[in-house]
Amino acid sequence: MKTSDRTTRGNERIPRPTSRGTRNGEKNGANGHPNQGTTGHGPPLRGQHGAHGTDRGANRRKRRPRSRARLVLAIAVAVLVLATAGAGWVYLRLNGNINSFSSDGISANRPAASAKGQNVLVIGSDTRTGGNSALGGGDKSDVGRSDTAFVLHVYADHKHAIAVSIPRDTLVTIPSCKLPDGSWTKPQLNTMFNAAYSVGQTTKGNPACTQNTVEKLTGLRIDHTVVVDFEGFSKLTGVVGGVQVCLPQDIYQQDLDPNRTTRGKLLFAKGEQSVSGQKALDYVRIRHGIGDGSDMGRIKRQQAFVSSLIKKVKEDGFTPTKLLPLADAATHSLTVDPGLSSADKLLSFVMSLKSIDLHNTKFVTIPWRYQGARVAMVEPAASALWSDLRSDRTIDGKDASGKDHKNGKNPSPAPSSTPSPEGPVSGAGITVSVQNGTTVTGLAARAAQTLTDRGFTVNGTATAGTQDHTSTVITYGPGQQGKAETVARLFVGATVQQASAAAGTPNAGITVTLGQVYADNPSATPSSAPSAPSSSSLPSSVASGARSAADGPCSNVSYG
Repeated sequence: MKTSDRTTRGNERIPRPTSRGTRNGEKNGANGHPNQGTTGHGPPLRGQHGAHGTDRGANRRKRRPRSRARLVLAIAVAVLVLATAGAGWVYLRLNGNINSFSSDGISANRPAASAKGQNVLVIGSDTRTGGNSALGGGDKSDVGRSDTAFVLHVYADHKHAIAVSIPRDTLVTIPSCKLPDGSWTKPQLNTMFNAAYSVGQTTKGNPACTQNTVEKLTGLRIDHTVVVDFEGFSKLTGVVGGVQVCLPQDIYQQDLDPNRTTRGKLLFAKGEQSVSGQKALDYVRIRHGIGDGSDMGRIKRQQAFVSSLIKKVKEDGFTPTKLLPLADAATHSLTVDPGLSSADKLLSFVMSLKSIDLHNTKFVTIPWRYQGARVAMVEPAASALWSDLRSDRTIDGKDASGKDHKNGKNPSPAPSSTPSPEGPVSGAGITVSVQNGTTVTGLAARAAQTLTDRGFTVNGTATAGTQDHTSTVITYGPGQQGKAETVARLFVGATVQQASAAAGTPNAGITVTLGQVYADNPSATPSSAPSAPSSSSLPSSVASGARSAADGPCSNVSYG
């Protein structure tokens, strides 16, 4: 057999070494493959290295820390990308939960916005759409109604807050509101407050109309509106692990549904207990089985419930672990105005509340009285309450405007051209126009006579563009604020604000637009000690009857 120059190893053909291999090996050992030995007889034995092989190993050892650093950096980047993607997923999920109502139903004739504080209208809806019918009963096609409502005022110092409940049976003026077909209604006088939510007769309700009504009623600009339905409320209480409530007696199914012919099962045992889900919903809806069965007693219990809920959330802490499940549950059944229609805006608002102490979070109901089977606001106390909120003055008279305080004391009032509130009102040198913002005939002429009797010059009377004003509004042009505040002393609960060209009011003078409060009691024209920016005519009983979020579930609870 002829000897081949190549040897076969398996399927691989390997060249046999020749005398030229030595020269090639020497060449490779000096300048060739780093693993080739200087003898040219293949790779060096373990533990032996060519000159370049030794340098290569040293370089590898020198580069290992850099390689590890690169690996750690790569892992960190990967984790960051995953975390960012996770956060993005969370926000996408929350955004997908949120429903918003159209802003085109919000009135163009609105109060001026606050520079620092915020006003949020919270509406509890008893709509039966979606999963709500299983929780609240009733017909899925029924008209959406507001079961409860309160205005949350966050003071400008962001250290105080107050929730003012508006009873659903309160007689108010519902202003012009937009209908589903695009047309606008006429104002409705002396109508129950919760009827505003039903304007348009849709299952989803009309939160924009309720917002318009509250702005007309209070003179406060509502920055945000939030509607919570049965399902959303039920989920919220479940996520926080239950809310502490207090019952004065055993409560049965018949107490929740008076149409039952039998007492039914026990729903709640007497005393303090934790409730969530359906039981929490049953608690805030009970009316007939406790006390006199009125809605006013139920409002007190609802305020106690919201207090306990706030306390529970604050105790758990404002951490992502706690807030994200809460946000997921809340947004799933919320309907909000466009200003809160994204997860970041909603979470940002919630986080802005975390520095408000429980003791500085108050709950009150507007000053009220029964008027037959309905509820009427007590004046001038109700107007004084709204005036205090507009001035960022707490119900116990503290300045919460966020201005710099020294040594914890309220700042001294700044010098003003406003005449002293003491003594009779003199209108010398003040010219006024009067508009009737109601449907009561002759009201502008009556107010004009009152002003003339006090020395004011009335240059004309007219009918306002809309006749749905609740409180009286005094508008003024540049340099006229002091005089406008003098005019306001003659009208209980009047709002003083600078005129805007957009509102169609002349900027040069002072205009009085009369509201329903004046129409109901035109003789209530104080000649001394009127409400002014530095004082309040709010009765002390409002502050003494208020509830704080720090109170226990059984304290300060009216059962009828």
